[in-house]
Amino acid sequence: MKGNMTTLSKALYTAAQTRELDRLAIAAGTPGAELMARAGQAAFDTLCERWPEARQIAVLCGGGNNGGDGYVVARLAHAAGLAPQIHFTTPPETLKGDALTMAERCRDAGIPMTPLTLDRLPGGMDLLVDGLLGTGLSGALRDEMAALLTALNALPVPRLALDIPSGLGADTGMPLGAVLAADLTCTFIGLKRGLLTGQGPVYSGELCFFDLQVDRDVYSQVPADCRVPVPANLHALLPPRRIDGHKGNYGHVVVIGGDHGFAGAPVMSAQAAARCGAGKVSLITRPDHVAVALTRQPEIMVRGVDNASDAASLLAAASVIAIGPGLGRDDWGRALLALALESGKPLVIDADALTLMADDDRIGQGNWVLTPHPGEAGRLLGGSAKDIQQDRFAALETLTARYGGSVLLKGLGTLIQGEDRQGERSCALIRDGNPGMASGGMGDVLTGVIAALRAQGLTGYDAARLGAMIHARAADACAARCGPRGMLATDLLPYLRAELNETCLAE
Repeated sequence: MKGNMTTLSKALYTAAQTRELDRLAIAAGTPGAELMARAGQAAFDTLCERWPEARQIAVLCGGGNNGGDGYVVARLAHAAGLAPQIHFTTPPETLKGDALTMAERCRDAGIPMTPLTLDRLPGGMDLLVDGLLGTGLSGALRDEMAALLTALNALPVPRLALDIPSGLGADTGMPLGAVLAADLTCTFIGLKRGLLTGQGPVYSGELCFFDLQVDRDVYSQVPADCRVPVPANLHALLPPRRIDGHKGNYGHVVVIGGDHGFAGAPVMSAQAAARCGAGKVSLITRPDHVAVALTRQPEIMVRGVDNASDAASLLAAASVIAIGPGLGRDDWGRALLALALESGKPLVIDADALTLMADDDRIGQGNWVLTPHPGEAGRLLGGSAKDIQQDRFAALETLTARYGGSVLLKGLGTLIQGEDRQGERSCALIRDGNPGMASGGMGDVLTGVIAALRAQGLTGYDAARLGAMIHARAADACAARCGPRGMLATDLLPYLRAELNETCLAE
């Protein structure tokens, strides 16, 4: 399929940035009507390829340029001998600009047009084409529009969205009251960041991107705030191993965690660090967990401590400290976290350590990678997981500004922000991964992966980006072999090793 997932743009844009790209493309000499015609043609070609048997096509057209794209699709379908019907929410004669031109062409071609209301829904259709609402939405939908989208969702027919599913926030990926879910979305000129995080992937279905032949010079004038990393480029951040290398060349990760009853979490982190190439891995945990840890992974050096002071010498020898998995929130965990924070060593902070940090005033240190899920991020910012999910990009920005360093916000469309090698603030989105990762221990493994990469010389931001990517890709490889249901965090260990040792990862 043209513009399929393997050819998605790596640059992600806000709705405002996409409008600016559109304006600049027109100013550079491509008329708006031509861009609209190209969008409609791209969508129609995709429609014919994905649903070759569809003949009865309901094209839902709103009052803006998104509706104009829909009118182009309807006209092309009519010219191809199909049977399109236009269902509009804004009377065509009241449209303006290029959308009015496209609607008039449909009227002149004799394509049936009818108002779209709750009591006049399309029936007997093979396909719905959604051109109702575009990227200009910012507030909540009106009640009548939300009810209409809900009713359309109930129709037993596949749906193709133009640019973005109606009702989805282009910047946040969250519903603005209701969303007309799509089986496939054709998005144009700029890949909207909300399509790839939040609930965006849930509602957009398969995603196709078309740049509409906009000149590269136009894109150079609107720098993207976030990018999807290219796997081969991230993989290249990790240098090849020296032929005379020894374990001292590849760093010493010290994992701290495992209060009473929580032995497994830090062991998984330590295992992941070892499998991802750290030269040495040590684990600081409760004394009664030492035998369990050594039985599980004898290559790990394990020290049992009941007093934080007993861990000081081992922390002094660490290249990187990973703290949080199974740490608990009692005095034992608090004392170890204080020791880690005072060590001056690079840190990877997760799980209970993040919750403890929410009550700590040592913010903005910078020499760490924080890896919260939405609930932990909410606690760090004094809110809830729901608050975080309402705008993941804004939450990430606030977390990074408040706490410094690099922040990895877990979830569908994992986000990472930190300083790149040029000292500039940068943001990455990881689109790999699958529902099989919704099981206990996945975050503990990720903590170990990032710590191992940090120990091998990567910056915090690069370690977080590469770590999140290979973690997700390892899960995808595991799911491809055995399916996602029943996937365990430790199932990823051999796949992590394979991902890191690939000499050329495909995009």
